[in-house]
Amino acid sequence: MFSSYDGLCTIGELAEHAGVSVKTVRFYSDSGLLPEASRSAGGHRRYAPEAVERLSMIRSLRGLDLALPDVRRILDGQQDEQDGAGGVLEDAVAGRLRALGSELAALRWRVAALRLVQECPAAERAARLRLVGAVAAPPSTASLARFWRAWLPPRMPARSVSAFLEAAVPQPPEDPRPAQVLAFARLHAFVTRPCGDRGSGPCQPRAHRGAGARASALLYAGLAEAYGLAGGEMRRGAKPAPGEALDGFVDAYASTYGTHDSPGFRRVLAGRLAADPRIDRYWELTAEVISTPGGRPEPTSGSAHAWLLDALDVQVRETAG
Repeated sequence: MFSSYDGLCTIGELAEHAGVSVKTVRFYSDSGLLPEASRSAGGHRRYAPEAVERLSMIRSLRGLDLALPDVRRILDGQQDEQDGAGGVLEDAVAGRLRALGSELAALRWRVAALRLVQECPAAERAARLRLVGAVAAPPSTASLARFWRAWLPPRMPARSVSAFLEAAVPQPPEDPRPAQVLAFARLHAFVTRPCGDRGSGPCQPRAHRGAGARASALLYAGLAEAYGLAGGEMRRGAKPAPGEALDGFVDAYASTYGTHDSPGFRRVLAGRLAADPRIDRYWELTAEVISTPGGRPEPTSGSAHAWLLDALDVQVRETAG
């Protein structure tokens, strides 16, 4: 391949053959990625013929934006006759894809946030900038999870808490619209104030005070099922009415209070739930985050709860009438 008597080449010849600069070859050599075969009497670097293929591989890997440590592990894996480079390359590519996904999500969020600030009236720009600037890009849901962990009954099993958080904490959209960025920023501001906008007073429903850890887990498991059924009715546009969803909703509370479903219990339950604190603003903002702007709002646990309360009230009134 090379014209020298010993088959080796100089750094300049290697650079010319590979179509890169001498500076690039020297950088990879100094990094330990491109070993020298020897040095000339004058101290000049000399490379073996296989250096051309190795340099080509280095350039390809770097072209994928893989870090130098990953490139080194892949090249070392090629020399391992047992394992090969496949697994190392696969892991490096997967890691880079994850990093790029996070970077793209952050960029999409920033673009939507900038449009939100740009498109709002000039008088509102400073306040809106402070609002969206308080949210990281890509946004974290940690503040929402903390809010609900403090709201839930104490000592609930970890599995039950995780299931509740999965339903109650909205995941930011991958490609958000400005309106969704604004809703998420308002949601973050809402949960970082004590008890939402009220600032004082009890936030927890009465059922939290009467239920132990096991009963709380059963309560929220039953409510989750009822919310799912109610959500299906809401998507159909059905008005609140008695049915399977309401039966499951009432049964979840009856089990918590150690009683049975009956018309009398439904009257008592309707009164208790009507007096419970509401966090409607949280669920309104959650619906804005997860719904397509301009489309029908997606049901949330909160809106399903409100639908079921209305259905319970309808039935209680009908029974009383």
